[in-house]
Amino acid sequence: MDRIVDPSLGSALLADHASRRRSGARLGSAVVVKLVEDIVGGEYQPGETLPTEADLGEQFGVSRTVIRESVMLLQDKGLVRIIQGKGTLVLDPQSWNMIDDVVLSAVVRHDDTLGILEELIVVRAALEREMAAAAAGRATPAQLEQLSEAFSAMRRAASASDADEFALADVRFHDVVMELSGNRLARAIVSSIHDKARATLRYRGSTSADMIVRTLDEHRAILEAIGRRDPAAASHAMHTHITSAWSRRRPAPS
Repeated sequence: MDRIVDPSLGSALLADHASRRRSGARLGSAVVVKLVEDIVGGEYQPGETLPTEADLGEQFGVSRTVIRESVMLLQDKGLVRIIQGKGTLVLDPQSWNMIDDVVLSAVVRHDDTLGILEELIVVRAALEREMAAAAAGRATPAQLEQLSEAFSAMRRAASASDADEFALADVRFHDVVMELSGNRLARAIVSSIHDKARATLRYRGSTSADMIVRTLDEHRAILEAIGRRDPAAASHAMHTHITSAWSRRRPAPS
């Protein structure tokens, strides 16, 4: 006699398997974030080895499989090297993948000397000045109107003395310039690193009415240069703005 199998049983097993995978992924993500934080924060120094899988599993309350997968992700991020028979070696910061979201966020949080933020400004200014020049050379009338509207939003926020809204409008203005440039890769890089930096008070710094006025003037110069279709002026205006704005709000190192 043929066996009658309840079709709901297979669905239940698949659902349980999927639930376990999601749970394991969440646990693995938490382990990775904590280990990245520990390595970047100096809990584990370059040249040292991480605790064994068994010890880490006990520390985090997860299986050795979750630990093994997490450590492999750390290796992908350039923080460690897995050496068969010897353990997991912590690598020098020069090996770290600084574009990785988890790594960059942790490095920014631990940047007491402001060194990584200084590097970020250099990279951002270099990429955005090129994108501003490209925008000046290729923007359509409709796109120029879009940029003008972004600037108007900044001006309205400044008139209302709304620092938070002004900051959001500022980010939007830069994103429109990057979009107009057509350089998707540069836009993605700047957006990624800038988002991580903006999450820290040390990068945002303090804001005053005078600083808002100067920032608005600098954005007007960028808008006008792009509107005149002057790539050299747009490049100069963008680079000057980014570096000057950082100089104004840059805090003293810890």
